[in-house]
Amino acid sequence: MRENLHRFFRAARGAGVRISPSESIDAMRAVADVGFADRDVLRDTFMLTLAKSPEDKRSLAECFDLFFRKPEIQAPATQDNQPQETRESEETGDAQPPSGDGAAGAPSGLGPLAQMLMSQDRNALAAAMANAAAAAGLSEIRFFTQRGIYSSRMLEQLGIAQLRDDLDALTATNPAQAERLAAATDALRDAVRDTVSQALLLYGREESENLRNEVLRNAPMSQLDHRQIEQMRALIRQIARRLRERYSKPRKRQRRGHLDVRRTIRRNAAWGGVPFLTTWKRRHRDKPRIIAICDVSGSVARVSDFFLLLIYSLHEVVSDVRSFAFSSHLIEVSEILDEKDANEAMKDIMAKVGFGSSDYGKSLADFEKLALSAVTPQTTVIVLGDARTNNLDPRADILRRISERSKRLVWLNPEGRMAWGWGDSEMPRYATFCSAVRQCSTARQLERAITDIVAAYQ
Repeated sequence: MRENLHRFFRAARGAGVRISPSESIDAMRAVADVGFADRDVLRDTFMLTLAKSPEDKRSLAECFDLFFRKPEIQAPATQDNQPQETRESEETGDAQPPSGDGAAGAPSGLGPLAQMLMSQDRNALAAAMANAAAAAGLSEIRFFTQRGIYSSRMLEQLGIAQLRDDLDALTATNPAQAERLAAATDALRDAVRDTVSQALLLYGREESENLRNEVLRNAPMSQLDHRQIEQMRALIRQIARRLRERYSKPRKRQRRGHLDVRRTIRRNAAWGGVPFLTTWKRRHRDKPRIIAICDVSGSVARVSDFFLLLIYSLHEVVSDVRSFAFSSHLIEVSEILDEKDANEAMKDIMAKVGFGSSDYGKSLADFEKLALSAVTPQTTVIVLGDARTNNLDPRADILRRISERSKRLVWLNPEGRMAWGWGDSEMPRYATFCSAVRQCSTARQLERAITDIVAAYQ
């Protein structure tokens, strides 16, 4: 059962339940106390030891029901398809018990699998299928294209070759029993296919999600359809969570610095160099300040939506964040992002200033009035936009002043580099005053850019 528990933990992780090694150990200890006899108690044990949120409880309950569901094998024969002589003898009570034919009317001389099928021994069949699944390595299934392979492996482990021989032998000697065994064989194949499909749902979900996320990470965010937009929102939240976990937890070594070997040896010269007293190198770290300026005009509104969602989720990493959004004019959206949940905040921002015609000159002038005084040598300014000014005054002089006052000015452009400088794009002029300019049209590029910005403060 320990191996079954490990498989269940793997399936639960694939369903989105985050389970640490220590939590899995706690769950195994609890299961050792309560046992496996009562499924309701077992389910509650997993809920108490593994689930950390209502979403985890729902996912864990679905995974539990799917994992511990036993395969159902239909009865090979019914009252309607029994031979007429058998029905008549049962009605008159003259049926004779089989002699030497095995349990429950199974003919003698058949293999173990055929005996189980003919006697309809459900417990034995369930145990045999569980053993066959383990022997076939069914928990290693990852993709739907592997269903046929694992179905064949399970049937081989069950003894499908001997079953075919038994069926051929019965066809020649007892056609009625052969028909019954053939129906049971079809039911067995259906049960094996259901078991493989169940395993794919349990163990292939994580791999399928990883493959889907890998495709989404490299897909241009401006070309996603409605279904992919929701998937991308979930992916951006996962990226933000990883960044929070990586950068928001201070390490002890970072707090005290690195060991200064030279000063430590000199300080302990009186004790023969034995380091009773240690000296540490400490590096001053600026308190992170980020100002994000997002173009939410019609041409880049979808990319900006994802960018604002990522900034919304990073407040645990960077404590001092001010966010601005613009199209034809610029407004501050920090309070909206702080006070509302992600979906409401995005809708509110886009309703106020989104989908307009971009005017970079006026928007930079609005920023100069609202927040230029807040830009200090500790501030990183991030601009997300395609730099297309609709042939209006770009006001690059304001961007130069922002660059002179800030620690860094980073521009993230969702367009490909080949498009920079063509038409009404002022990207080459703006790039002159930027510390870094990056193409940022995919989630992978966005993640790398934000990771580099946040890592600079660690």
